[in-house]
Amino acid sequence: MTIKAMGWAHSFPISGGVRAGRRWTRRQLESLPWTAAEPETVDAVVLTVSELLTNAHIHAHSDARLILTWDGECLHVSVHDEDPTLPRRRDPQPGETSGRGVSIVQTLADGLQTKCQRHGKTVSACFRPTGIDRPRGR
Repeated sequence: MTIKAMGWAHSFPISGGVRAGRRWTRRQLESLPWTAAEPETVDAVVLTVSELLTNAHIHAHSDARLILTWDGECLHVSVHDEDPTLPRRRDPQPGETSGRGVSIVQTLADGLQTKCQRHGKTVSACFRPTGIDRPRGR
């Protein structure tokens, strides 16, 4: 069985990294065959990147490394930061300006995983475009 995948990686500093991350992500996604037909999925991916980078910068006080990987079925969006504390879902009160990031990503993505590592953590979301032909038997 041959697995073909393509991916991109980039580091984003605390200062100005979220906006740059959104622009960078849109540019990378343009090379994938399904993105023109699925602008809503592209927007969901970009919003997820924004939320994950923001969480890395604000809560981990860390630069963030963003990795996008397309494996033919799922676009994996992974953000690594230097804080091993896993994100948790919160129930912010009306009027609070933060605390919704994890809930937003859980709503947008087809899957969400968090993993502690020796030097920090990685939060990964999976997006499965609806128009992709999947191999039979799955």
